[in-house]
Amino acid sequence: MKPIDREILYFAIPSIVTNITTPLLALMDVAIVGHMGHASYIAAIAVGGTIFNMIYWLFGFLRMGTSGLSARAHGSADKEEENLVLSRGLLVAVTASLLLIALSGIIGPLSLRIMDVDGDVGMMVDTYFRILIWGAPAVLITYTLSGWFLGLRHPAAPMWVSLVINVSNIVISLILVYCFGMKIEGVATGTLSAQWLGAVTSVAIAIRHHSPAIPGFSKILHLAELKRFFAVNADIFLRTLCLIAVTVWFTRSGAEQGTLTLAVNTLLMQFFVFFSYFMDGFAFAGESISGNRAGARDIDGLRIAVNALLKFGVITALIFTLVYTVCGDVIIGMLSDDMTVREASREFRLWVLTVPAAGFLAFTWDGVFIGLTATRPMLFSVLFATIIFFIIYFLFFPVFGNHALWGAFVTYLVLRGIILSIAYRGIKV
Repeated sequence: MKPIDREILYFAIPSIVTNITTPLLALMDVAIVGHMGHASYIAAIAVGGTIFNMIYWLFGFLRMGTSGLSARAHGSADKEEENLVLSRGLLVAVTASLLLIALSGIIGPLSLRIMDVDGDVGMMVDTYFRILIWGAPAVLITYTLSGWFLGLRHPAAPMWVSLVINVSNIVISLILVYCFGMKIEGVATGTLSAQWLGAVTSVAIAIRHHSPAIPGFSKILHLAELKRFFAVNADIFLRTLCLIAVTVWFTRSGAEQGTLTLAVNTLLMQFFVFFSYFMDGFAFAGESISGNRAGARDIDGLRIAVNALLKFGVITALIFTLVYTVCGDVIIGMLSDDMTVREASREFRLWVLTVPAAGFLAFTWDGVFIGLTATRPMLFSVLFATIIFFIIYFLFFPVFGNHALWGAFVTYLVLRGIILSIAYRGIKV
């Protein structure tokens, strides 16, 4: 195995483990409330989890922006800049989380109206939200430190933090629910405790392994560098809005077509989600490696790394296409025992088989461009692909129905990869 291949796997494997274990936090909450005796508990956790997923997805720029900027600083051996990137990221994380808490009295009720829940479920969601909103500082601090660790070539740190969060969530939630008789409050408090333990673990790892110094406040607020920091993160934030628009519309369109179609789309989308866990691992590797190479002005090393990342992307796409082709029925059976949903999914199974080939370029290039802090082409690629997604959907949905939705989604993935492949030729390191 070539050195560059070993280096990529050094980053990718811990990131894949983190990606796979992270959903366990929400899954464990569902598993616990699923034994409370009423479906309303599951509904409340599902709605509450969706609200926080959407809120925190908007702040994903804290991880990605910090990752790219810190990787370039690490590559150029600029310790002070590493600390400045972390300090600015934490400043934004704390400020944003305090604003979320301050506005929680507005965000909570508004979210309930948007999600269209009331009655007992609405009351439980409100309780869940009011408790978990106090985890916002912990979550956003952990996002920032995860990106910083990746930029500093320490991919194992986020993995260990994720394991701490998941294990502590399971233990604390079970104790509060089954030993103290708490219900939604126990689940929410368990998750909140796990989030703060994750943040404390992140800070402890940072201090122990990297000894970050706190720069002077005037340096943190240096106007030119602060402008660059916000420019990178603003591009990623707007890109995230486009991603959310496509995701929400995909779900909304399925719901409008009826419960069966919504169930089928949700089921088949899990194929994309699982593929994304692996491709995101290689994208994270791309963030750190390309950023470090760019910071060191190692143009040849960057070229070799990009070619190797694309190779891993192709291999991953081929493996998943083969697995989904051969084992598609088995996977569907594992995900659902509803024969009506399983049979209905057959009509759209071919779209799932195209997803790995359609999406691997977008994932790979996203990692490289984040590492290079070339976020404007990323924003343009997603914005253009999102526009085309909606054009295809509205033109063809009246004729082809759900096939048009899947066709628009696959085209959206392909376009993102193609546009970034073209844009990379014009990137100056």
